[in-house]
Amino acid sequence: MRTRIAVVSFLLLAAQSSRAQAVRIGVFGLFGPHQLTVSVFAGTATVLHAGRDSFVLEASSGRRAADIRLTPDGLLLQVGTQEVSATAIHAGGRSGEATDFALSVPGKISRHYRGALDVTVASGNLLPVVTMDLETAVASVVQAESLPGTPIEALKAQAVAARSYFAAAASRHRAFDFCDTTHCQYLREPPAPESPATLATVATRGLVLAYQGEPFAAMYTRSCGGRTRTAAELGVSSDRYPYFPVTCDYCRRHTWCWRRRISAAEANKLRTQGETARLEIDRRLGWDAIPSCSFVAHAAGQDVVLEGTGQGHGLGLCQLGARAMAEAGAGFREILNHFYPNTGVLRFSASQVPFRAFARERFENPRN
Repeated sequence: MRTRIAVVSFLLLAAQSSRAQAVRIGVFGLFGPHQLTVSVFAGTATVLHAGRDSFVLEASSGRRAADIRLTPDGLLLQVGTQEVSATAIHAGGRSGEATDFALSVPGKISRHYRGALDVTVASGNLLPVVTMDLETAVASVVQAESLPGTPIEALKAQAVAARSYFAAAASRHRAFDFCDTTHCQYLREPPAPESPATLATVATRGLVLAYQGEPFAAMYTRSCGGRTRTAAELGVSSDRYPYFPVTCDYCRRHTWCWRRRISAAEANKLRTQGETARLEIDRRLGWDAIPSCSFVAHAAGQDVVLEGTGQGHGLGLCQLGARAMAEAGAGFREILNHFYPNTGVLRFSASQVPFRAFARERFENPRN
């Protein structure tokens, strides 16, 4: 019972936190939506603002959903039999506070969010952006990034890394701060109040990684292949933290191996451009087209066969290694100290340091 009270208190504090601790997440970008549906849950209300018009969605009133469509002139909001044209639509609580709502691309995907929603038009598609509290975003990332059964100390380490990335890697996109894919951080629905992901977020609230006293955008990887990499090895810049290499006992004993066949032209790009080329190929062919930059290449006729190890760029925290360390009894600080040598853990305070004030790392994404 005490745990539940503590978690509920945390969620109330998160909902009341200042706008300086909010992050703006662009969602559903992979779907290029032309239609969206906003709906509410029992016991909640969402107010939609379209120009001078406002509509309240509330289950008890029988008006629980609204459609937003792309038109040649902008946006069309339909609530019941009423239709309103607008250039932008905002959805939030009755007093502008965060609220729970479901957002869907009809026939494709639906997700629950906690925050506020803004919809505009960009590049011929609807652009939905969810503004949510920093800690809600962290818990959502921990839930999405972690395998079921991950020990709480590994989840705490993941929470600190995710929060560090949000705090120090702002302005990843022009119209919003971060997207919901691994280009930024993998983010889905907020976890339940008593879930391990929420408990890990509560336990580490406000903690971020720092190098030489300054927070940095912490990168992490699914499987390092037995040894983490440096930024220099991948040919990427690191303005804030160089990522010292460390061994990972778990991945050395349980190496994740892969094999891929690619064209000679793509292989040449990998040879000359490294991680930048891998990410470009993954964007085109899928995020698992070339799982990592740790591989050997063999000619196979006009193609090239890659045989590699690991999954992701190999920088920073190895998620499988962190899980194994936690299972062996390591605490989250020990895990962070291992995968991020020469760093410390600071308590981030938006009242002391303006949110998004830290210089961002010039990396494509934190995990891949």
